[in-house]
This record gives sequence, structure tokens and C-alpha cells, in this order.
Amino acid sequence: MSSKTTFKCLHCNEEHHCDARNRGRQRYCPKPDCRRASKAASQRQWVARAENRNYFRGIENCERVRQWRLANPGYWRNKRPAPESTLQDSLTPQSTENQSLAPPDISLALQDLCLSQPALLVGLISVVTGHALQEDIAASTHFFVNRGRDILRMVPGRSAFPHHENQAHPVPRTHAARASPI
Repeated sequence: MSSKTTFKCLHCNEEHHCDARNRGRQRYCPKPDCRRASKAASQRQWVARAENRNYFRGIENCERVRQWRLANPGYWRNKRPAPESTLQDSLTPQSTENQSLAPPDISLALQDLCLSQPALLVGLISVVTGHALQEDIAASTHFFVNRGRDILRMVPGRSAFPHHENQAHPVPRTHAARASPI
């Protein structure tokens, strides 16, 4: 066992003192960014092993997850009760009198909000479809994207929002079949 007491963090490149229990093995410091880098490196290393490469993919793995969920119904929905004492201070209400409300920021379009929130999209698709498996959500997502392209009459390689002012003649509208309710 090594008696080295300091190490250089692989993420921030700063010298740190080792935790006594991890002397000789510690590679990352306890800063939040460095912990995230450590987790990402660990996951990359795990997935790089041949036996783990397709651990989360394929029909047999989906079936394994389905069987586990049948044996553990509602596991991911159960919330643990809040602890009696929390580390955060409780919020005190503040008066809103004589404060002018700023107009809503319209520069943040819905598309920008959705693109910056992938967890929001995955959660929304999960709630709408009732699926929680990645493969089921991916299939639903492909269906939704294709449906949206059909609605917007999108062609791959063209802009999602055509510039109508540059058209020499109007594009004839075709009536789409009525969509069935979800």
C-alpha cells in the first residue's frame, strides 16, 4: 500500500490531500465538478467492458426490467418521507405591494426551453405514453417526431419554419386526415 498523502486531481489538476481510506487510489478531489468528471470516467470505463456494452439494450434486457418492475410495483413513484429537520431555512413570505411586475420574457421561446430541458421531454413523453423504459420512450419519440414533421410538412434538409415572404406563389394546402385522440 502506498504511503503517498497527496494527489493531483485528474479534472482540476490541483494538488489535494488524500482521504486516509483511499490513499494511493484517489484520483479526483471532492469538488462537485470533479466528482461529476469522476462519475463520467467511471461510467465510460464500465461501458467499455465487453460484457457491459449492451447491458441496457435489447429485448432480453427490456424483459428483465419489465419483470423487475412487475415484482416491484410503484418503486420509482414512492417518495420517502421528508426528514424531521432539514438543512435549509424555511422561506418567509415577502410583501409584493408596490412592486412592479416585469413583462414576461418573450425571448425564451418554447422551442428553446424544450431543447435545453431533455429531462423535461423524457418525463413528458413518459407521462403521456405511460412508458418508462428507454426503448419504449425512444420509439414513442420517433413516432412523435414523424407526426410533427407530417403536421409541419417538413422535408429533411429544409427549414422547419419556411419563409413565406420569399415565396413567389402560394403553396396549395392539402387537408390532412383527422388525427385520432391520444
